[in-house]
Amino acid sequence: MKGLGKYFFKYRFYYMLALACLYLGVFLDLQGPRIVGRIIDDVIVGGHGQILMGLLVMLLLVSIGKGIFKYGQEFISDCIGVKIAEDIRRKLFSHIEKMHMGFFEKNNTGELMARIKEDAERIWEAMGYVGILCVEALVHTVMVLWQMIRLDPIMTLIPLCVMPVVGYVAIRLERGLDRVYDEISEENARLNAVAQENVSGVRTVKAFFRGEYEIEKFRSHNKKYYELNMNLARTMARYDPWISFLTKTMLFLCVTVGGIFVIRGRISLGQLGTFIQYANNIVWPMEILGWVTNTMAAAVASNKKINRILDEEPQILSPDGAVPMGRAKGRLTFENVGFSLQGRPILKNVSFSVEEGKTLGIMGMTGSGKTTVVNLAERFYDVDEGRILLDDVDIRNLDTESLRRNISVVMQDVFLFSDTIRENIRIGNRGYIDEERMTESAGRAGAAEFIDRLPDRYETVIGERGVGLSGGQKQRLSIARALAKQAPILILDDATSALDMETEHELWKEINRLEKTTKIIIAHRISTVRHADEIIVMENGRIAERGDHESLMAQKGRYYDTFAAQYERPEEVKPCL
Repeated sequence: MKGLGKYFFKYRFYYMLALACLYLGVFLDLQGPRIVGRIIDDVIVGGHGQILMGLLVMLLLVSIGKGIFKYGQEFISDCIGVKIAEDIRRKLFSHIEKMHMGFFEKNNTGELMARIKEDAERIWEAMGYVGILCVEALVHTVMVLWQMIRLDPIMTLIPLCVMPVVGYVAIRLERGLDRVYDEISEENARLNAVAQENVSGVRTVKAFFRGEYEIEKFRSHNKKYYELNMNLARTMARYDPWISFLTKTMLFLCVTVGGIFVIRGRISLGQLGTFIQYANNIVWPMEILGWVTNTMAAAVASNKKINRILDEEPQILSPDGAVPMGRAKGRLTFENVGFSLQGRPILKNVSFSVEEGKTLGIMGMTGSGKTTVVNLAERFYDVDEGRILLDDVDIRNLDTESLRRNISVVMQDVFLFSDTIRENIRIGNRGYIDEERMTESAGRAGAAEFIDRLPDRYETVIGERGVGLSGGQKQRLSIARALAKQAPILILDDATSALDMETEHELWKEINRLEKTTKIIIAHRISTVRHADEIIVMENGRIAERGDHESLMAQKGRYYDTFAAQYERPEEVKPCL
């Protein structure tokens, strides 16, 4: 399987130890039938009762030794599987974390979760216990056949004739299972995606009475998943009985032919007993072929899925030889920036510059490209035309991590982790944000008021995406997180939409005190951007108007129309900055 060969080398010591236990266990397992044969020939038939106790002790020791080595084999193989699964999950998760935003737009969360969990577990089985079991079945079969040939070559022809037929059936089974498992893996990812979306968006589902529709959608995917598993069961049912029938027929023929040979004096009764036990021992490798091929086929399908993700290259990378930037001054410049997403133009010839400590306001209708400015400044995407400069350096030439350390962003879609309030605030730079800075930022964002009322204050664990908090409380925590980072550039993308006017007014007074911080404010309210040093109004991905509040009002264009729509009289505008 592609990409898994390195694990054989990495854990070669463990594999060698498991194989040593395997060989010793199989060797001891083969001694049992010989001891039983001696009991039949020497004790029961020959009447040498004095050696019975010795033979029974030998049989007991063989059983104990076999158990010890079998335990060692299974324990070590499970350890190998666990370690490999851990490596795969770590590598896969790290790779996903480095991927560009476009990757997440075409791969849903449910599919990625299925790759990290279910598919890694299937490879765990194949590279661990099941993989070692395959080797054991092969070694066991070869050694048993050798013992059977030593006892009677002619009788050995019976299993030798049956085994290729069983192998053919197992190969047919594996081909059918490979296709079915691939379809099951895909549908499992879709099922996970539907469930995850509904759990995350439960409020929206309930608010729009969408429950019945979502139940029906889940039922549809669940039915498809059921049908695919039924196809799997039918495939197993079509071939498994043949394997069982063939192995049982082999035992019947061995007993029949062996009985005739005993009567004719070709072999002794003890040798027949030994041969039958060997024949019985060779049955289990053939009987588990279906299950083993089933597991291996699932692992191959899972490995293909994982490799499809690992083969994708991140499109946003730090250039070779990029020098990490320290703390930037905060000058941000867009020069003739053009950007398209999936063939659709988003920004066209956008140019502006924000000096250190200055404030830029961005307004525009929904879909005009305001949020895209944030995504490009953070280098979530690369521009198609023009360039973006931080302190007169093209951000494509900067170390990506240091670029993002210099920018604090409050997104319009607030995301809080299922963790303590403390960790949610410190996430921006948790290694340097101490208690004083954390509480100060919470106070500036207006979050300290409600945090102090919580039973555990900053140790309060909030639910996934901030479940349990109001929209305004989540926004204030998100703003506190950005302020605690103390980056030279602060971008607020409709960050106060859930706040009342009074709270927003107090918040902007605090933000305005950040004299050395460059601020980019994306908003719909005139009051939010009115006192910015420059305001740009975007329309269809272009800058339609620009200037300060007074000059834009004098133009009587789009900005003036927005002002008139929001306020009947100019004195109604309460400045936020």
